[in-house]
Amino acid sequence: MTKLIPLQRRDIQASQLVLGCMRLGGDWNAKSPITAEHYKEGHEALDAALEIGINMYDHADIYTRGKAERVFGQLLKERPSLRGDIILQSKCGIRLEEENLPHQFDFSEAHILRSVDGTLERLGTEYLDILLLHRPDPLVDPEEVASAISKLKASGKVRHFGVSNMSQGQIRLLAAYSDEPFIVNQLEMSLHKTSFVDTGVTVNQEASRNSVFPEGTMEYCRLENIQLQSWGPLAQGMYSGRSLEGQSESVVKTAKLVAELAEQQDTTAEAIVLAWLMKHPAGIQPVIGTINPARIRACKDATKVQLSRDDWNRLYAATRGK
Repeated sequence: MTKLIPLQRRDIQASQLVLGCMRLGGDWNAKSPITAEHYKEGHEALDAALEIGINMYDHADIYTRGKAERVFGQLLKERPSLRGDIILQSKCGIRLEEENLPHQFDFSEAHILRSVDGTLERLGTEYLDILLLHRPDPLVDPEEVASAISKLKASGKVRHFGVSNMSQGQIRLLAAYSDEPFIVNQLEMSLHKTSFVDTGVTVNQEASRNSVFPEGTMEYCRLENIQLQSWGPLAQGMYSGRSLEGQSESVVKTAKLVAELAEQQDTTAEAIVLAWLMKHPAGIQPVIGTINPARIRACKDATKVQLSRDDWNRLYAATRGK
C-alpha cells in the first residue's frame, strides 16, 4: 500500500516528484533577454514533466533574476487551462547584490509582500499554492513575518506557507507567532548529501561533529506533518552519467552500484537515486532541478522502484565510503 506524503495528508494533491524551475530563462545576467529558445525549452520541460505525472512546480523570485518565473508565466498564458491542474510554489527572502548593497536575507514584511506581488505578476497568476521563506534571515522579526502571512492569506494571494533551509528551532520561532501552519521545509538532501541521515545515525558518536544537518529537524517535521522537500536530489548527475574523472573512490563505487541496481530493476540510474531518497519514511519530495526533457523522463520510475532495506543500506555505505 502506497503511503501518502505529508502534503497529500493535508488534502493537497501534489505529485511526489516536483519540477524545479531554477534553470528556466537562461543565465543569471539581468540584462540578458528571454529568447524564443528559452520559451521552447520551457515548453519541452513542462511537457516531459506532465508526461511522467508531475503536477507541482517550484520557483523562487530570484531564479535567473526573475526570468524563470516570466518564462513559466508565458507557458501558463499559452496553456490557460493548466493553472487549475497544477500546484505552484515559489520562494522569497533572498536579496541578490544591489548597487552598494551585499547579497542578503530579508524577511521584513515589506520585502515579503513586495516579493509575492512580483512573483504573481511574473507568473501571470492570482495566487500561489505555497510560498516558502527561502533562507533564514538573522534579523528576522517573527511578528513581521506573521503579519505578512496574515495579509497574504486574507487577500487570497497565497494559500499555504512553508520554509526552506531551516532548522526545527527556526520553524518553531516563526510558528509561535503565526496563525497559519508551515507545511513545507525544503533542504538539500540526496545520495551525495547524506547529512539528513548521518545526523540521526551518529548520535552519541564523535562522527556527529561532521554533520551539518540540524539535529532533530527530520523528527520535528515528521511529528508536525511538515512536507520535507529535497533540493539537489539528483546530485547534479553524480551517479547518473556525469563524468567521474577526478572523483573520489566512494563516488565511483556508488555510481557503479547505482548502475547495477538500475540494470537489475530494468530502470534508470536517476530512478534509483530518487528511490533511495523516497525510501525514507518521512515521505520526501524530490525537487528535480533539470529542465532537460530526457533527464526528466528518466525519473519516471522513481515512485515505482522498490529498494530493499539491504540495497538502501548498501547505497548509504557506498556513498559514505565506510
